[in-house]
Amino acid sequence: MKSIKPEAMSRLPGIPLKNNDTFNFRCHRDLSCFNQCCRNLNLFLYPYDVLRLKKGLNLDSDRFLESHVDVVLRKDNYFPDVLLRMADNESMTCPFLSDAGCTVYPDRPDTCRTFPVEHGMLFKDRPGASEIVSFFRPPDFCQGRHENQALTVAQWAQDQEAVTYNQMTARWAAIKALFQKDPWGPDGLNGTKGKMAFMAAYNIDRFRDFVFQSSFLKRYRVKKALVKKLRASDRELLLFGFEWIRYFVWNIPSKNIRS
Repeated sequence: MKSIKPEAMSRLPGIPLKNNDTFNFRCHRDLSCFNQCCRNLNLFLYPYDVLRLKKGLNLDSDRFLESHVDVVLRKDNYFPDVLLRMADNESMTCPFLSDAGCTVYPDRPDTCRTFPVEHGMLFKDRPGASEIVSFFRPPDFCQGRHENQALTVAQWAQDQEAVTYNQMTARWAAIKALFQKDPWGPDGLNGTKGKMAFMAAYNIDRFRDFVFQSSFLKRYRVKKALVKKLRASDRELLLFGFEWIRYFVWNIPSKNIRS
């Protein structure tokens, strides 16, 4: 999910979609383009994507990150992007693509679920004000856009079981937008704050150990009811990680973390 400034809206590709707007799309194996969209991609993985994929593949976070992602720091950005590493073959296919389709379909990333819709986070002039904007943007080869199935963005999200994914990605987009400024100081991204932020976002297993196996809960006051949720749910732990990044890196006060 991209961060968008108001002046850039008119230059973005695709057809803007409001809440009640519909678009035509249906994907199935009888289409000539089936699986063509799963090749040679710059597929950004968001924190909840990594959480679900590593769990679905029965891998720990370290193993998943080592085997399946490329970490890239783009110019004028101060937090790295995580991209799915394509297979080492002529077509550079998604590593989870088979002849029958997606082998990780129940845990496929947010971008795959939302396709051919793309979401962005529009940040308005008022501090803290933002909204999600959506665009219908199928590639030229896509035949699914000619199918006779009309949906709104909300209906498509429900159909693809993408509601939670969309919500988690939006929460991450708000955190990621903070990194348009450099918070690291002379230590840079590889300093203590940088390593901590990446762990909290993308390495849920190490972050869990940090919260429960270190002195964290002695140094910081976290309500017992919340601690119970964090032990039971990786999703709640990831959301807590987002809050920890705001608190630890940006010194933004937290109602759930008190020193």
